[in-house]
Amino acid sequence: MKIAICDPSLFTGRYDDSLCSAMAAEGVEVTLLGRPMRPTDAIVPQGYRYDARFFRRSEALRQRIGEGRAFRLLKAAEYGVSCAMGDLGAVVSADVAHMQWLPLAPADRLMLKRLKGQVKLIHTVHNADAYHADAGVQGRGYRDLLDMFDALIVHGETTCAALERQGVDPTRIHLTPHPPMRLAAAGPDDLAQVADAALPRLLFFGTIRPYKGVDLLVEACLSLWRAGHRFELVLAGKPFMDIAPLIDSVRAAGFGQRLITDLGFLTEQRLDAHMAKADILVFPYRHIDSSGAFLSALHHGKAMVTSDAGMFAGLPQEVVVRAPAGNAPALAQVLLPLVESAAIRQALGARARTYGDSMGNWKDMALATIAIYRSVMAVGT
Repeated sequence: MKIAICDPSLFTGRYDDSLCSAMAAEGVEVTLLGRPMRPTDAIVPQGYRYDARFFRRSEALRQRIGEGRAFRLLKAAEYGVSCAMGDLGAVVSADVAHMQWLPLAPADRLMLKRLKGQVKLIHTVHNADAYHADAGVQGRGYRDLLDMFDALIVHGETTCAALERQGVDPTRIHLTPHPPMRLAAAGPDDLAQVADAALPRLLFFGTIRPYKGVDLLVEACLSLWRAGHRFELVLAGKPFMDIAPLIDSVRAAGFGQRLITDLGFLTEQRLDAHMAKADILVFPYRHIDSSGAFLSALHHGKAMVTSDAGMFAGLPQEVVVRAPAGNAPALAQVLLPLVESAAIRQALGARARTYGDSMGNWKDMALATIAIYRSVMAVGT
């Protein structure tokens, strides 16, 4: 069996690498097609081939021109040309083309039209609202693309139900639970670059986008700091929104020394170091289907605080502490006992690690995915 997995922008590189390696271990010939690697990427292909097929020219200019409007326009133009006229031989020659993410729906439509009928098409719908209402032109027409696929893979009942509400035929939807992931482990140098906690430490990590609720977290922390509670907050990751007003609000309130920022595209090792040194990991998302960040953190055995959006609502109550999505006062209320009690933090963390160990593994995921490929390939043969 020959499989082409496409994630042009490497939106979920750790997921891609985990799945491709696991399927290769089962004897599948796998090629992952993405962009050129960056220093912050930690993909080391094990048993599969990596093809830097997309964004070659724009990535070559990234360091020179930065990541502003000019870079984004260049990327969009290059991707549009690739989808409309680029070499798709590595995809067409496969038995199945498995699209992980569709980064620019109008361009993706052009590519899918070229591929339709030449190769079986599968798409993993990581979130039913692919861009969390932040996309603009990027996600325009995304729902219509779903009808072009032979099968859709989802990771939870939330996504499945959302797709059915959008009119997707449930017989085309395949549910495969998302296993926990592990980021590349922090080494001594990575750990040395992240200061030890002086007080109980809350951590928000990963890309910083409006739907993830970092503003709600800052508001909750400010209310607790003003009430006299002592703890630190770390924001670690690349902002895709203006967070300067949030940082200014903390400084203006006199708590600037309690806020630690490590902003930018961080290596997996650096993120792993932040998790290792935190006491509480916070996921205050306004909406989400499934969270790779959450699943990559379970093995650290840290106390977890989440909203009740998406997959979080279905987690056992003994594993995480939840607050209603979008409610900063409620978030502050559930954070308070964890900030005040190391014993509560440790008990929650131990249960989180145990829960992660029980969630399955990438071998199971690979076998389930291969079975979906076979079922799709059998149709029409």
